[in-house]
This record gives sequence, structure tokens and C-alpha cells, in this order.
Amino acid sequence: MMDARSWTLTIPEGMASRLQRHLFPGDHDEHGAVILAGVATHGGTLRLLARELYLAKDGIDYVAGTRGYRMLRGEFIRDHVLRARDERLVYLAIHNHGGSLSVGFSEDDLASQQRGYPALLDITGGMPVGALVFAEEAIAGNLWLSPTQTMAMEEAGIVGIRRVIRTATQRRHRTVAAEMYDRQSRLFGDAGQALLAGMTVGIIGVGGVGTLLVEYLARLGVGRLIVADPDRVDLTNVPRLPHATLFDARAFLTAPGRPEWLRKLGTRWALKKVDLATRICRRANPAMEVVPLFGDITDDSIARQFLACDYLFLAADTMQARLVFNALVSQYLILGWQVGSKVVTGRADGQVNDVYSVVRPVLPGEGCLLCNELISAAKLQEESLSLEERRRQRYVDDPLVIAPSVITLNAVAAAHAANDFLFSATGLTLPGTATDYQRFLPRERSVVFEEVQQRPGCSECSAEDASRFARGDARRLPTRMNTGKEVIRHGNDSGKPRQAVVER
Repeated sequence: MMDARSWTLTIPEGMASRLQRHLFPGDHDEHGAVILAGVATHGGTLRLLARELYLAKDGIDYVAGTRGYRMLRGEFIRDHVLRARDERLVYLAIHNHGGSLSVGFSEDDLASQQRGYPALLDITGGMPVGALVFAEEAIAGNLWLSPTQTMAMEEAGIVGIRRVIRTATQRRHRTVAAEMYDRQSRLFGDAGQALLAGMTVGIIGVGGVGTLLVEYLARLGVGRLIVADPDRVDLTNVPRLPHATLFDARAFLTAPGRPEWLRKLGTRWALKKVDLATRICRRANPAMEVVPLFGDITDDSIARQFLACDYLFLAADTMQARLVFNALVSQYLILGWQVGSKVVTGRADGQVNDVYSVVRPVLPGEGCLLCNELISAAKLQEESLSLEERRRQRYVDDPLVIAPSVITLNAVAAAHAANDFLFSATGLTLPGTATDYQRFLPRERSVVFEEVQQRPGCSECSAEDASRFARGDARRLPTRMNTGKEVIRHGNDSGKPRQAVVER
């Protein structure tokens, strides 16, 4: 933490709304609160992740000040500083000033910090402490890393179905988008185009759905894209991977009738899907930075590359990928979408029983994939078995049972998810917009909306003490470590794995 060059704060939208109503109830007075935040570090930036909010009651916890206008009462501070120490969270004291587009600490505020914060640092045992001051559309922050080292907050991000950035001064910077973006920037403005160019977006899985997302995001002008996939292009991928060619699949080596050794060689030499994604980006948006990761999201070294993302898309449909994605969203407060399409056929007769595309927003603290029974413990266990073990046990999801896949079904899901991202990132999503899952049913030409559930006490997204919500670097992700073992965890990771440790 001492090496951090800047710091930011991320606040879930529900928590931010509660705090805003408390600070600005319409009485034009000053009010107080405390946030306890988890910590994540990446690339020299210290990210604080708002986990717990405590509203100070006027006249009880927030009282007339002895040297300033108002102050948090000593007992209120003590209780929450001690909790911050015990839970290894960062204590942030909050109050508000008048005004709207800019805010800053008063001389009394700074003097109060000088008097009290060195003592708070002694109590927290090395965890930073800080302060925030709010205006209606601006937030300033000051973080004490030591009794002699302080640092001003760079920005605060409010994350929900739309993403809002708050700084100490909400200046309207004049930007001009490149001519190639003229038509789309007429929708969300040159400032919106600049926002897209400054974002990092991650796509987990660049198969049929993920590759379409790559195409859309690159052409929208996203500045940086991180993609991960462990597979290479094969002949059956070509009809549903944009810009994939027979040569990418090395079809001249893998065609039926070729010797087995030659087909294996062709498979080994086929183009990596992440390299196809990179090629798509280069052609669509030469200015885009692409980070291709040839590997599986369940590998810890791969998963950690996504901590820098502002948005995440999950376009891989294994339960282990869902588990890691779900943890990234909850643990690091990253906005996410799970996207896919499926054709369900009868195992015996091949009859088409169901066809659909799905777009599922997964928002920090608002109900996760685990809450909505979209992570199956049984399938997690199945996926931990080898291919031969699956064959012997005849699991329905054996990789040899090839599921149908069609580019148009994938395109429906990818386009709607990319649209959600676009409107969220540029601030065009209306406040209060529903976050229901969407299921598109082409045979009925209908759309079904599924209400998102949040299970009390969820080990992933609730604020229960044992959950991973907003814990940042204090919790391990449910990934494979470099130990020769694969750890399959379902739920909280506060100690030993709950389900299985599978030797590899």
C-alpha cells in the first residue's frame, strides 16, 4: 500500500443511493457516515472497495463540533475503527458540504484530520484511514497511509446498471472524437467517446459469443481489451466466428480422410482464438490495446489479469468459469454480464426442445449467479474430472456430446450485452432501470424477463462477515494455484476448500 501512486474508491450503486439520501435529505444541513472498504492493488493504484456503510444518527452519532460545525461522536468512531482493524478494512469518515459540481475539505476538516488520524492509524495496526466529503455531484477524498503520508483521491466510481464517476471537481472537458466515430458519437457525444477510449473491458471466452463481443467493442472504440481463451480455431468454429477462415482452422491438414498424425498436427498449429480476437481488434480499431491471454480463467495467473477491468463479459459456459467470474464481480466490484445462447436437444432422439439466447447483468451486491442457482455444485464436481473419468461415468455434459450452436443466436446475446455496456458506460442508461435477466426465445419470437434474486447471507455477494463481497486482495479467488492441484470451491473461501481438491 505504501507504494501506491494514486487511489480510487468504488461504491455499489445501492449503497451510494442510501448514502446520498442520508447526506442530502433536502434540509441543506450537514450529515455524517462511515464506510469500511476492502483493498485491492493493481499497477500502482490502490482501489478501495466500499463494503459496509454506517449512517450516523443526527444528534446521537453526529453532533455539534467542539472546533468545527459538526463531528462524528467519539464512540461512533471507536466502534467502527475497531471493526476496521478486526476485519482488515479501511475506515473512511464521511460528511457533506453544500454545492453541486465541486467540493473540497475545509481548513477545519484538514485540522481535524491532523489531530486525530495519526491516533487512528495506531489503532488500525497499519491499515490506512481516510475521509470523504460529498457535494451532490462531486466527491473529494484524503487517505492517510502513515502519520506523515497522505494522498488525495483520484476518483470515485459508483457501479450499478450504469457507471458514474465522481471527482472533486466535475468539470466538463471539451473533447473532439475522431472523424471515424462521427455517426456514433452523435448518440453519446464526444465526451462519451472519450469515456469508451479510457476503459478496460475483459471478455472471458472468445468463442461464438465472445468473438462477436470483441468485434462490437472494438468498433465502438473501447481503449483496452483483455481476452482469455484456452482453445484454437477448428473447422466447426468457422461458420460462427467472425473473420475466421479455413486456413485459421488449418483445414487443409485436419480435413476428414487425412492421416491421424497429420490431423493432430493441424489441430496443434491452428490459430489461437485469442489471436483471432487480436486480429479482429487490429482491423476494426488500430488504436486499441489488446491483451490476449491463451489460457483458462480458472488459472490464477489468468484471472488476476482481469482485476484492471471496468467491465467484464463472461462468454464461456463452464461452471468453473462462472464461479471465477462471479467472484471477480463480487470481490472486486466489477460490473459484469454473463452472455450466451443454447439449443437443448433430446439425448435419445435429437429433438429440439428449447432454443434461447440470454443476457444476465451481474452487478456487485445485487444478486449473483450463485444466488440465482446458476452455479451447479454437481457440475463443478463433474468438471473437475478428467475426460476419461467423464466417459466412464457417462455424464450428460461429456465433451463428446456436441451441442448445436448458430451465429445468429450468438449475435442476439452479444448485441444486447454490448448495448447494455454502451449505454451504461456513456451514462445513457436511465436511473432505476431494471436489471432483470433477459431470455430471448426465437421460436416464440418473445422475450422473457427473469427477476434477479439475492439470497440473504450469500457467501459471495452479501455483506455477511464471511462473504467475499468487496474483500479485494484479502480473499483468494476460486482458481487453480501453481501447486499441481486444482481447487474447486463453491461459495466462500475464508479457509479450506469446501468441496474437492483434485490432484492433477
